[in-house]
Amino acid sequence: MLMQRAGTAAAEEISRRYSNRLREGALVFTGPGNNGGDGWVVAGVLARSGIRVTVVEVAKAKSPDAVAEKNAAIDAVTVVERATNGQPVIVDALLGTGSEGEPRGEIADAITTINDLHSKGALVAALDIPSGLDATTGRHSTCILADVTLSFGGVKRGSLLARDYCGEIIVVDIGLDETSGPSAKNAPNDGRLPLLIDGAWVESRIPPIRYDAHKGERKHLALLGGGKGMPGAVVLATRAALRSGIGLVRALVAPESISRILAATPSALISAWPTEDAEISSHVSTWADAIVIGPGLGKSDQTRKLVERVLRDSKLPVLLDADALNVFDGDAKSLAALLVGRGRSALITPHVAEFARLAKLEVKEVLDNRFDIGVEMARALGATVLLKGSPTVIFAPEGDRFVVARGTAALGTGGSGDLLAGIAGTLLAQLKDASTSACCAAYVHGRAAEYCEYVRGTILEDVVYALPRAWNESEPLPMLPVLAELPAVSR
Repeated sequence: MLMQRAGTAAAEEISRRYSNRLREGALVFTGPGNNGGDGWVVAGVLARSGIRVTVVEVAKAKSPDAVAEKNAAIDAVTVVERATNGQPVIVDALLGTGSEGEPRGEIADAITTINDLHSKGALVAALDIPSGLDATTGRHSTCILADVTLSFGGVKRGSLLARDYCGEIIVVDIGLDETSGPSAKNAPNDGRLPLLIDGAWVESRIPPIRYDAHKGERKHLALLGGGKGMPGAVVLATRAALRSGIGLVRALVAPESISRILAATPSALISAWPTEDAEISSHVSTWADAIVIGPGLGKSDQTRKLVERVLRDSKLPVLLDADALNVFDGDAKSLAALLVGRGRSALITPHVAEFARLAKLEVKEVLDNRFDIGVEMARALGATVLLKGSPTVIFAPEGDRFVVARGTAALGTGGSGDLLAGIAGTLLAQLKDASTSACCAAYVHGRAAEYCEYVRGTILEDVVYALPRAWNESEPLPMLPVLAELPAVSR
């Protein structure tokens, strides 16, 4: 039943997308397992709709379900041993999620053939995952280059780690639940799988701004950073917060940074780093609705003491980024003592190297376990962990996990995290919910980058200017059985 649902949904989506090209026929490559069975279902559905379908049976169907679907479709299609002429649309049904290791023999030769036809203009649709791509790790050697990947039931982790091989990723519903799906074996002990964040999820959680809202209702954000020689980080975070709907920002920075930040962000209030408890109270604790600590702060004994004083004095929602985390390298226990049991919503936003230093791990270990590595850290700190990267993974203290797979390499430049901190800080002030703020901020951050037409030549100011579009322009909802769509990325 699942095979029939998967193949039928894939065939319908291929027909919808490539109706003009299908007039000249389709070429389906099938392998021996259930992915090959999916391919036989696709071939049968397309053929019965009047499309000329040729099947290259690269390996004989072996699983009982695949054999049954082959028998059901074989009279409606033409079966050949090898492709002699390429059709405009090719369906890759060679290897599925259970495949591990480098493809060999006839399967490897078929992958080479498909990629050669692709280079000559054929469109390639991969079923569930491009053949040759490891569904869990994203590793590959010989691998299909797809224009679209039709993923059954959910997005495969390997697809998110090798987006450039997948083209567009279209998730279709085939009736799986998360406890029986193909990725359930990769879930932590509580069995909950990560949730892919989409536009509808974000829109339903962004607080509206009433027509008569004043700056107090839009909330106040305190932003602590801007050490000597690093005012730009605070400028970027402040601009992002203002572009995200905050009512008022107060930047608390090193004295020598005040004039430069004031000139760059005249809409913000500027103060020197607080040196007394009374200043922390007046400029942060009793004034702000949330605190962002870290952009351009600098790593020193002085800045660590400053972070500790602010965290001890205030119970406001807090976001810790960059040097606010770096001052606790290898000392997560001390950070936990400042966060756990304080009755506040907390969010940390490390990139992979910062997370590795904080947790005393190797960077490779973090990369190899990106979807699970933050579970224990979130619980230990009592804070949401936003692990930056492609994709971004968010870990809530309660064990929930979220994945944001939006953005471009335009964000792969110094200062991108400062923009994210300003966006997330605004939402933290308005929502008081670290996990929701993290998910929405990462999504909007990525969408703003996607609105910038180019990667080479784009600077972060362009991403800032694109934020109004990212906040206000809705994506069309997918039509069932499509559950989610991710755009193709550059190769």
